[in-house]
Amino acid sequence: MRYWLMKSEPETFSLDDLAARPGRTEPWDGVRNYQARNMMRDEMRPGDQVFFYHSNCAVPGIVGIAEIAGEPRPDPTAFDPESSHHDPKSTLENPRWHLVDVRYVRHLRRVIPLAELKTHAAGVLNGLPLVRQGNRLSIMPVTPEQWAFILSLE
Repeated sequence: MRYWLMKSEPETFSLDDLAARPGRTEPWDGVRNYQARNMMRDEMRPGDQVFFYHSNCAVPGIVGIAEIAGEPRPDPTAFDPESSHHDPKSTLENPRWHLVDVRYVRHLRRVIPLAELKTHAAGVLNGLPLVRQGNRLSIMPVTPEQWAFILSLE
């Protein structure tokens, strides 16, 4: 099992939205960054654990836990001309973009703000892309040690 952090703007899709979906599961579609796509396509597997992170909001931070609930597959929004995520270069024969299903597990007892996480950047969270200056990735790996430490902050 691997550990991940996935960012979403709560105005667009929040942890509460995930919890309200049928089966508490939703495809994580619309990712249009090759590095994030490669992690979803090549490394994520069902059962992997995910920190759900709210970004671009008053208090950005980790708000809950989800899990990968399905094998990676082509992102159908890339093929839909009506979708804001449409990519005319992506075809069924040669899909450029992939997604995974994400399932709600639970809310954290409290939001763990980015500002608090950054105070640990020189310690156990050293190497976590989230606490590095200028990081813009929406999906990133988390080591087992970082996962356990962040959970201890709850």
